[in-house]
Amino acid sequence: MSETPTAVSAPPPPAPGAEEYLALAFANSAVALPGGHFMDFLGTPEAANRWLTEHGLAPADAGVREMCAAQLRSLREHLRSLLAARVEGLPALPSALAAVNDALSKAPTAALLYWDEKNGPYRAAPCPTDQILGRALATLAANAADLLTGPDADRLTRCGSAPCNRYLLRHGRRHWCSTRCGDRARAARAYARRTRGQEDSSAQRDSSAQADSQEKD
Repeated sequence: MSETPTAVSAPPPPAPGAEEYLALAFANSAVALPGGHFMDFLGTPEAANRWLTEHGLAPADAGVREMCAAQLRSLREHLRSLLAARVEGLPALPSALAAVNDALSKAPTAALLYWDEKNGPYRAAPCPTDQILGRALATLAANAADLLTGPDADRLTRCGSAPCNRYLLRHGRRHWCSTRCGDRARAARAYARRTRGQEDSSAQRDSSAQADSQEKD
């Protein structure tokens, strides 16, 4: 099935857990929609810059370029691979683990020494413009690691309403990321029941007709 990019002006509501874990919001930044369409909030440098800004990971004037947006999209796919492995109980792909660990290593490990004219020396973590992406990647990777290794990992699941591809933290028996997906899943089940009932009735009529024909013979 082909996928057609869709305008990103009307994002769906956050999936359950996405406001608690930035990594979930990041993984869900590409959304599959009915009809073979999808929304990618990292699809262009401008969109990626906007997403980072909205989530407190970069200033509005960061000037994200395509190379940076591509790195974000790559990390997102590796993270989705790890989420899928956790949900399905499968081994993680080594390449996905390596990508997340590489992103984690981009975080500064030591505060640098600065000197204020009035207050004298002090230490603070560096944040030059060329490290904005590295900090964003490290923050997202660290949050993903916290999710996958923490107690909430047992609640992690994928939306049960096809074709939606978003992940969420399950509350009770709910397996849908939004009311819209829940309504679509219920409608699909109702349609399947009606179709199955019609097929059963048709088969029963055919069987009765065949039995009547045999009795006449």
